[in-house]
Amino acid sequence: MTRALITGITGQDGSYLTELLLEKGYEVHGIIRRASTFGTGRIDHLYVDPHVDTARLFLHYGDLSDGSSLSRLLLEIQPDEVYNLAAQSHVAVSFKNPIYSVDVDALGTLRLLESVRQLDRPVRFYQASSSEMYGKVSQVPQNEETPFHPRSPYAAAKAYSHWQTVNYREAYDLFACSGLLFNHESPRRGETFVTRKVTRAATRIKLGLQERLFLGNLDAERDWGYAADYVRAMWLMLQQDQPDDYVIATGERHSVREFVEKTFGLLDLDWESHVEIDARYYRPAEVDALQGDYSKARRVLGWEPTVNFDGLVEMMVEADLALAREERTLVDAGHRTLEWEDGRDG
Repeated sequence: MTRALITGITGQDGSYLTELLLEKGYEVHGIIRRASTFGTGRIDHLYVDPHVDTARLFLHYGDLSDGSSLSRLLLEIQPDEVYNLAAQSHVAVSFKNPIYSVDVDALGTLRLLESVRQLDRPVRFYQASSSEMYGKVSQVPQNEETPFHPRSPYAAAKAYSHWQTVNYREAYDLFACSGLLFNHESPRRGETFVTRKVTRAATRIKLGLQERLFLGNLDAERDWGYAADYVRAMWLMLQQDQPDDYVIATGERHSVREFVEKTFGLLDLDWESHVEIDARYYRPAEVDALQGDYSKARRVLGWEPTVNFDGLVEMMVEADLALAREERTLVDAGHRTLEWEDGRDG
């Protein structure tokens, strides 16, 4: 049985990758940070799914900022594959907390690579690189040869991790791959990321739970794909005969404005009546246009995206509309309880 270790297992990508690997018969180990509240919401459904053998799923406390814990866990688990998905992944937050972001996203990767190198067994390593590394782009679309020009502490930290992964591959003959993943979304996307922020707000507006949505730069253009497609590409990279780096994208780009228009249109809402621009959401240094050329992944990995832009937006709106309806039901029930307690029910 192949044994995999996933950092960031409770995140969007980690949850989809866990599902994929369990379906393929893996034993899956995940690293989670100790907190006063549980943060396993994205994988909790696996424990009640009769088709998933959670006896092959194990969670361990650890942190990319603690090299000793990483070394201890790797020695204990003895993985065949390591997927490094953990990060402080919010670009805006990286401007406000640059030192923490770099410690986790850059040095955390180096700590993990060094722990993998010290294992006395062959290990295949995947590093989650980011299209944000291209930053102020020199060409559109971007491919594996496009120079990096990072425009945020997050992007600069990811570029450091990317080149460390290349260095460990070349210096120590480690089977190490980087996926240069362009933006990928899903109903499991965190609510502070712009796509989920839009679909969550729009569906709540539709049901009268809020009135306004505040956004920043509507003209920024991104290549948006479906997260479950992208984790399949991660797995494919580690099944090849030789390690390499691959752009994973859809080959299309759309503006934030288009995403907003599509979302509100699906709900028969006029977006301009509800969306306001707030300068607080502008980045100090903007990334204007990201669009990936995934032809290498198609040729070598046989990978293709299965969900297009329209399908992605529809999927997210449908899921968030269901959440908004649940919230509306709870709000209405609360109002009825208050009326009963106040004797206003007649």
